[in-house]
Amino acid sequence: MTADESTQLAELFRLLGEPNRLRLVAACLDGPRTVGDLTAEVGISQSLVSQHLRLLRAGRLLKQERSGRNVFYDLPDCHVRTIDRKSTRLNSSHES
Repeated sequence: MTADESTQLAELFRLLGEPNRLRLVAACLDGPRTVGDLTAEVGISQSLVSQHLRLLRAGRLLKQERSGRNVFYDLPDCHVRTIDRKSTRLNSSHES
């Protein structure tokens, strides 16, 4: 692993290391969500959701798409889905 790769991977884990950000990303696994959807699903304030979404977008873990007056947040590619599946399996194996 190169120095650049390790830096990028560390940044990814830093972003996903905050429980609310991880929950926001997990909520988007099932498809695009609005800020209102995410606020209700994760159970934190709209302003806090927006702050976390800004960081997740900057880290390219989520993308936003506007549809009329609504902005939807979704996963840009499958690498986050793969990480989530692997971590879920790893967590399940440690609980057994």
